Amino acid sequence: MSSLAQPSSATIASSNRNRLVGWSAIASGLAFVIVGQKPYFPSSLSLVLLIATLAFYLGMVPVARWIASGLVARDSGERARIIRAVEIACVAGAVIAATTAILALPHWLPAVPAQILNTSALGVIGLWLGAADVLAFRARLYNVGAEGQLYLGALAAVAVGTGAVEAPPIVLVPLILASAALAGGLLMLGPTLLKTRLGVDEVVTTLLLNFVVLLFVQMMLEGPFKDPMGGGWPQSEPILDAGMLPPLVERMRLHGGFLLAVLLSVALHILSTRTVFGLKVRAVGDNLPAAAYAGIGVTRIMVAVGLLSGALAGLAGASEVAGLKGYLTADISRGFGYAGIVVAMIAGLRPLYVVPAALFVAGIFVGADTMSRTLGVSNYIADLIVALALLCVLVGNLFTRFRVRLS
Repeated sequence: MSSLAQPSSATIASSNRNRLVGWSAIASGLAFVIVGQKPYFPSSLSLVLLIATLAFYLGMVPVARWIASGLVARDSGERARIIRAVEIACVAGAVIAATTAILALPHWLPAVPAQILNTSALGVIGLWLGAADVLAFRARLYNVGAEGQLYLGALAAVAVGTGAVEAPPIVLVPLILASAALAGGLLMLGPTLLKTRLGVDEVVTTLLLNFVVLLFVQMMLEGPFKDPMGGGWPQSEPILDAGMLPPLVERMRLHGGFLLAVLLSVALHILSTRTVFGLKVRAVGDNLPAAAYAGIGVTRIMVAVGLLSGALAGLAGASEVAGLKGYLTADISRGFGYAGIVVAMIAGLRPLYVVPAALFVAGIFVGADTMSRTLGVSNYIADLIVALALLCVLVGNLFTRFRVRLS
């Protein structure tokens, strides 16, 4: 008959100290997020300081235990003193950071709503692109051409919304969105057919199409689509007021595309988990030969997924020109098409998780912009953080699926 041993008082005390250190680390990270608001620091530093603080405070105790286990301290009493010293330092750092945050309260509170709205506005494009990549990657159709599909969708939106069709908003806005979705879907149709019919790698074809589309858009902006009133700049004519997506908050950048993207994420979740089509997509993605053997039309499923994925990326372009800028330029995207891949991977290829993942990536880009303006830090720090996030997700998936043994 087995019995459960009661934990000793030393074990309980050690557990309480570790719990205190953990909460201190979280408090310190949250305090640095608060302190990261103006005027003490640019708000963009908040995310970097949060990650660094949590990594430091959570990592110091295990490091101290490892060092004290034999590399430096041999005596058990000395090991305990080192560990307690690190714990006290963590708690003291949390107290200092929290005190500074309290002093900064009158300054950062007014800026919080604007920061949240700006992040949400930039997160709209991430929602569309993340949903596009989630759907494609679920079927093992690796669409890395969302950047080109975004630009082509934006070009189609401008072609329809700058005066080619004059109609009330209830007609013109859906028409603009439909044209952008059609353009993005047709661009993805070619690589999908090449993959299913000839076995051509879609990563290569979609990636190269990005450059083709970008050069084509630049040519159109210098030619037929160039705004004669634009002072010579390569930009399109502005979209009619009737074709613009309505703002959700007056005098702010957040527009109706955000609600459309959130509703779309919910719809994709239902499509993926509650329909026969979603089951077939998962079957094709998990095991394509088995799906074909079971009688699933693999080509038909892949084509449908490709069209939907490209359409969602095209809607991202329409959302950008009809919701934010109002016209098309060649620099409308700063690599957002590739950031959509990061959003999809952080979301774990789950449509509902695309919303927080997109807001997370958007917060990084908004923070990089603020750092660039206030501290002169390069905008590429956002790309660095996004790339590291993707690598961490991929490595985490690797260790989840496989056991690593050291011989």
